[in-house]
Amino acid sequence: MGGFKKFLLRGNVIELAVAVVIGAAFTAIVNSFVKDVLTPALSAIAGAPNFGNLKWQIGDAVIGYGNFLNALVSFLIVATVVYFFIVRPYELLMARFAPAEPKETRECPQCLTEVPKAATRCSACTSELTPVSEQGSGSRTGQV
Repeated sequence: MGGFKKFLLRGNVIELAVAVVIGAAFTAIVNSFVKDVLTPALSAIAGAPNFGNLKWQIGDAVIGYGNFLNALVSFLIVATVVYFFIVRPYELLMARFAPAEPKETRECPQCLTEVPKAATRCSACTSELTPVSEQGSGSRTGQV
């Protein structure tokens, strides 16, 4: 029983629960916006009073595509909001605070061309170089 309690009180479970509740509330807002505001505006342009009533009849078969259009517009709005207000700011924040990746190259002290750290000769000017170990500071090394 202690393990279950520990599982429930872990931060990521609570965060997930909050995300689901907020997501459901946000979905209701977006669906209302699409149904009550956007769909009537687009329907007025298209000439139909409501997308939900749009149908296509082929013989005796009736294909109701209006609700699909409502759902598609709703999805696009949600995806746009999630990308521009959650994903993109998160990516920018992570890029700003992420540790710098160690350089795999260094500059040749003679011609300033980028060469691999383990190189013993510069590929541009053929100067002899002292290889730099992975634990090295990555600073320029002199000729041998």
